[in-house]
Amino acid sequence: MFDYIIFMLPALILAGLASLLTKTTFSKYSKQRASSGYTGAEAAERLLSMQGVGDVKIEQVEGFLSDHYDPSSKTLRLSPDVYASQSLSAIGVACHEAGHALQHATHYAPLALRSVMVPAAQFGSYGSYILIMLGTFTSALGLIKLGIVLFSVTVLFSLVTLPVEWNASFRAKQLMVAAGIVTPHEQKASGAVLNAAFLTYVAAALTALLQLLYHLLRAGLLGERRD
Repeated sequence: MFDYIIFMLPALILAGLASLLTKTTFSKYSKQRASSGYTGAEAAERLLSMQGVGDVKIEQVEGFLSDHYDPSSKTLRLSPDVYASQSLSAIGVACHEAGHALQHATHYAPLALRSVMVPAAQFGSYGSYILIMLGTFTSALGLIKLGIVLFSVTVLFSLVTLPVEWNASFRAKQLMVAAGIVTPHEQKASGAVLNAAFLTYVAAALTALLQLLYHLLRAGLLGERRD
C-alpha cells in the first residue's frame, strides 16, 4: 500500500492543488458582479440563444459546483451558487456548461464519443478493481489482466474528457464577450475559473494513467513483476 501511495504521489499532489485552486478562484470572483447584471442562468440562456440553440432546458440542482449538461435530456443543470448569482465566477461556469450544449448541438465528435463511453467507463471503474483484487488474492493473472483491460476504458474516458472540457471553455470565453454577457476585462476573471477547473480534469487523467501503469507493473506486464 505504501508503494502505491508513493507511486501516485505526483497525481495526488496535483489533484489537491487543482481542487484548492478551483475553490479559491471561484470564491475570489464570486464576489465580483458582472456589469451586465446577468445571472448564471440568464447568461447561459443568452449564449445559447445567440447561437440559435433554443431547445435546452436550464434548471437548478443542489450541490456545490455540481453544474453539468445532460445531453440525453438536453438539460443544463446549474448549482445554487451559479444559477441565480450575478458573479463573474457564476457566469464563467454557466457559460462553460452552455458550451457543452453547443458541442451537442454542433455534433462535436469528442463529446459524442464520451457520451457513448459513459456506461463502459462506469462499469470499468468498479469492475476492474474487483477483478484485480480477486486476481491478486487468488494469484490468477488472467483475472488481473481482464481487470486492467477494463480499467483501460476508464483511462481512455479520462483522456477523451480533456478536449471536451477544453473546447467547452474555449467556446465560453469567446462567446460570452460576443454575446455582451461580460466585457473583455471581465472575461479574464471568468476565464480564470475555467482554467482552474480544467486542471482538475488534467489531474484526473494523470491519476488514471499512473494507476494503469502501477497495475501493469504489479502484474509484471511491464518489466519484472513486483511482489
